[in-house]
Amino acid sequence: MTTTPRTGGDVLALAPVMPVVVLHDAEAAVPLARALVAGGLPGIEVTLRTPAALDAIERIAAEVPEAAVGAGTVVTPDQAEAAAEAGARFLVSPGCTATLADAMAGTGLPFLPGVSTVSEALALLERGVTELKFFPAEAAGGAGFLKSLTGPLPQVRFCPTGGITPASAPSYLALPNVGCVGGSWLTPADAVAAGDWDRITGLAREAAAL
Repeated sequence: MTTTPRTGGDVLALAPVMPVVVLHDAEAAVPLARALVAGGLPGIEVTLRTPAALDAIERIAAEVPEAAVGAGTVVTPDQAEAAAEAGARFLVSPGCTATLADAMAGTGLPFLPGVSTVSEALALLERGVTELKFFPAEAAGGAGFLKSLTGPLPQVRFCPTGGITPASAPSYLALPNVGCVGGSWLTPADAVAAGDWDRITGLAREAAAL
């Protein structure tokens, strides 16, 4: 069954943890995606930090329809357009400007723009955007910061990402304004390089149970 997010809120609801994936070899994309889905994590954020990223997104979109593959580290309008053309089903940015927000919205895809301050969140609220990425989560104040926003900004929900571990994830997920957390621990570089998909499925299964 194809999982197709319709809004940023749908992206937050895919699973408690969103794998944040850096791929240097697009050949690993499909088996990696299948391993994550098998562990109960259908939402996959492939970061646009490597030349292989767009190819990886295209392969996952074509060959693993049960996954909802998105593009992360979107920092330019051109990247937003290229990710949409590659088959990304949602977009995630580490921060956001008015130009980037327009570009991501223009693709018609759900998107999670990144913020790390109250003023940045307010700027996006003015646009009607209520689902945001909080980045870099640990460095920008952690779960305590997000907890302090539940009063003044009750309508906003977050996907905190950056420095979160299996040990710290529950403190975020316990907050009413957190829909999911982003985690890079699910796809260790050595496991990806070795093609140890069973290990990745195991890590995904543990994360899905958080």
